[in-house]
Amino acid sequence: MATPAPHTPPAAGRIEPGADRGAGVGADLGDLGDRGDHTDATAHQLTDVVTRLRRALRTSIRTEYPWEALPMAQIELMQALSDQSPARVGDLAARQRLSASTVSGLIGQLMTAGLVVRGTHAADRRVAVVELTEAGRRQLADWQAAHQRRIGAALGRLSGQEQEAVAAALPALAKLVEHLFAGSGAGSEAGEGSAAD
Repeated sequence: MATPAPHTPPAAGRIEPGADRGAGVGADLGDLGDRGDHTDATAHQLTDVVTRLRRALRTSIRTEYPWEALPMAQIELMQALSDQSPARVGDLAARQRLSASTVSGLIGQLMTAGLVVRGTHAADRRVAVVELTEAGRRQLADWQAAHQRRIGAALGRLSGQEQEAVAAALPALAKLVEHLFAGSGAGSEAGEGSAAD
């Protein structure tokens, strides 16, 4: 009587005859699809929350700071000058992803309001530069303080667990901001993003 041959386990990566060759691949694709759906849902929710947060901030402080009625493009330009000043119009246009003519128009409006001043480059007096005036810097400082007070007051109305959840999300949100700047080609320059709309 013949002795049955011993069973040899299949080698790693080898699919046994009759096995469902697409099962593993299908499961992997399903996982990728699930992750994609989850990312899309999170992006949708985050977009909605950020949009409402920006609107709520501006609306809530307009009674305290009427200058918040300034177009957001002007405020963002002032923030860019706060980060790096003095600056050339061309450099500002590149950082803000705007045309040079648009930036020149915004600068003219801010100069009329006394918030920025035009000058010449220290190394090359043929090059025109702009920078914030002392009044412009005060306005930005007031803007930042007003937003911080409003956010702080709203945080105070959250439960301790909710406040911890917000604090825990901040590092990931900061990383998200870096990726957004990198994707726009603007660079991850702190303070360059707008906090209200």
